[in-house]
Amino acid sequence: MLVHQIMTRNVMTVTPDMPVIEAAKAMLRHHVAGLPVVDASGKLVGMVSEGDFIRRAEIGTERRGRWLSRLVGRSQITSDFVRAHGRKVGDIMTPNPVTTAEDTPLEQVVELMEANNIKRVPVVNGDRLVGIITYADFVQAVASLAHDIAKPTTDDDEIRAQVVAAIDKAALHPCRFTVTVRGG
Repeated sequence: MLVHQIMTRNVMTVTPDMPVIEAAKAMLRHHVAGLPVVDASGKLVGMVSEGDFIRRAEIGTERRGRWLSRLVGRSQITSDFVRAHGRKVGDIMTPNPVTTAEDTPLEQVVELMEANNIKRVPVVNGDRLVGIITYADFVQAVASLAHDIAKPTTDDDEIRAQVVAAIDKAALHPCRFTVTVRGG
């Protein structure tokens, strides 16, 4: 299967100049964990997700301590401060997100998600957002396949019984197995 077959096409987006609080409210209102960030021309410029709201000054979870600067360096401290105190989406978003194309095989997208430890990937055509693929899209794809599988018939049950009987008679017995027969 390819990305375009399961991706979400109508994607809610935010802009870099949107207030952080408005983005958080939009995510809650629409029950999404992340949103693509697009500029005025519609170009994808970043992603904002639940993780971007973890270390925030408003809730007292920003990083603290001078000893930290010795471990991570001044540039990281500056970046952490901006993310914790930023008022606009552009201050807290992940710029230049990992993306994919509509014709990418799903296996490649899964590898991309696992390698980058991300749960959503914007789908682009050039630099234009055309959709998003998330863990939820994979769940829906698997669930929809259940509707496409025909119910077992009496013949299927008989074939299954024969296969199970043959396995039982074999010299090597697997400790766990499932036999499913559909459409003969």
